[in-house]
Amino acid sequence: MPQTSTKQRRRKACVIGSGPNGLAAAIVLAQAGLEVQVFEAEPEIGGGVRTLDLTLPGFHHDFGSAVHPLAAGSPFFSSLPLADYGLEWVHSPETLAHPFDDGTAITLNRNINEAAAALQADGSAWRSLMQPLATHWADLVPELLRPILAVPKHPFLLASFGLKAILPATTVARRFRTERARALFGGLAAHSFLRLNQPLSGSFGIVLGAAAHAAGWPIPRGGAQSLANALAAHLAHLGGSITTSTRIQSLADLPACDLTLCDVTPRQLLALAGQAAPGKLSSSYRRRLDTYKYGPAAFKVDFALSRPIPWNAPACLRAATVHLGGTFDELATSEDAMASGSPAAKPFVLLAQPTLFDFTRAPAGKHIAWAYCHVPNGSTEDMLERLESQIERFATGFRSTILARHVFSPAALEERDANLIGGDIVGGASNLRQLLFRPTRRQYRTSAPDIYLCSSSTPPGGGVHGMCGANAARMALRDHKWSG
Repeated sequence: MPQTSTKQRRRKACVIGSGPNGLAAAIVLAQAGLEVQVFEAEPEIGGGVRTLDLTLPGFHHDFGSAVHPLAAGSPFFSSLPLADYGLEWVHSPETLAHPFDDGTAITLNRNINEAAAALQADGSAWRSLMQPLATHWADLVPELLRPILAVPKHPFLLASFGLKAILPATTVARRFRTERARALFGGLAAHSFLRLNQPLSGSFGIVLGAAAHAAGWPIPRGGAQSLANALAAHLAHLGGSITTSTRIQSLADLPACDLTLCDVTPRQLLALAGQAAPGKLSSSYRRRLDTYKYGPAAFKVDFALSRPIPWNAPACLRAATVHLGGTFDELATSEDAMASGSPAAKPFVLLAQPTLFDFTRAPAGKHIAWAYCHVPNGSTEDMLERLESQIERFATGFRSTILARHVFSPAALEERDANLIGGDIVGGASNLRQLLFRPTRRQYRTSAPDIYLCSSSTPPGGGVHGMCGANAARMALRDHKWSG
C-alpha cells in the first residue's frame, strides 16, 4: 500500500500593499511559519511611509507621515528588532511648538513637569489630564490599538480614558483658563479632521498629548522610509518577499494562496473582487462596503529651503513639529469651514521641519519642510497661497527661503498612493459609527473566509502603528487555527 506523507505543504499568504499595516500583517504571518509574498503597486515600498526626492537633488521629503508618535509607542513595532535594521528615532528638544501673533510660542516638552511649568496657570490642569495616561501609557496603548470589540485587559484605565475621550475638544478645552493652553490642546485635537465641537475630537488631543510625554513625537533618521525599510528587512529575515511595481487589479491576479490580506480601503476591495471574482464577496457585504464613508483630505506642500524657517518665536526652532493656526477659536473656525465644504481662509497648518535635527535629509546648510492643511474630500481648491500665508504669518520672510516646492492636491496624493481616496490620509471618516464598526461589523473579516482587510480602514484606524495589520493577521491565524 502507498505510504501517506506526513509532511504538510507549507501554507502561503498573499498581502496586497506594503504600507506599515501590510508589512505588519506580513510579519505576523511569517512569524507563524507561513510563506508570505507582498505585492506593492508602486516602485517603492512603504505606502504613506516613503521618502522621495520631490523637489531638488539631495532634498529627501516624506511623502506621507513625517512625525511618528504612535509608531514610537506601537506595541507591535516595539516588539520587533527594528534598530538592528537601521531604524533610529530622533527626538527634538521640544516635542511641539504652537506660535502666536505676538511673536511668542507655547511648547510641549516630553517632561510633563516642564510642560506644566510652561503652561503656568494651567499647568496643574494639564498635568491632571495627561499624567495618568502618560504614566500608564504602556498599558493604555495596547487597549487603544486593539480591535474595538475585544475584551479589555485594563477596563478601569480604558473607562477612565473613554469618559474624557468621547467629549468634544471644545468641552475638554474648558479645563484651561488661558488662551495659550486652549490653543495648544486645540492644535492636538485638530489632528482628528473633525469639527472641534464634535464628539471624539477631544480624544485625539488627549492621546497625542499623552504620547508627547510618554513616547515623544520622534522622526526616523533618514526619513519615514527608514521605518518601512526596517520592517521589510525583518520580513526578509523571516523568509517573506516583496514584489514592487506590481499593481493587483483583481484578486484573480494573485498566485494561489491560502490566505489573502488586503492593505486597501473598502472601495479598492470592491474593485479587487469585481468582475473577475464575482463570487468572492457576498452581495450583502459588498453593499456594506459601498456605504463606507471617507473623511476630509489633506492639501500638502513639500519645501526645499535655503535656510531654517525664520520663526518670529525662536522657540519654534527647537521643535520638529509646529502647529499654525493661532487661537483655539481660529482653529475651530478653520475646521468648521473644512467640514462645511469650504476650505478655510486661514487654515490650520501642520508643519514638520526634520532637517533641524536630522542633517541627512538635505545638502549642507539647506533644509526641508513638510506642511499640510485640511480640505474637503476630493477638493480641487488651490490652497498654496493660504497655506504659505499661514507660515509667513508666524515666520516673517519664510517665502524668501523657498528654493523649490512640490504641491500635492488631494487628487495628486491619491495618484501616488491609491489608498488615499480623495486625499483622505486616515482611511475613513472618524465618526462614532466608523470608530466602532470600520469598515463593517466584521472589522478585519470579509464574507470570504480566506480574505481579510488590514488597512487603516479597520480598527484602530489611521496613524502609523501597524496595529491594523497585526490585529488582522492574528485574527486570521486564530480563525484558521494556524500557528505555523
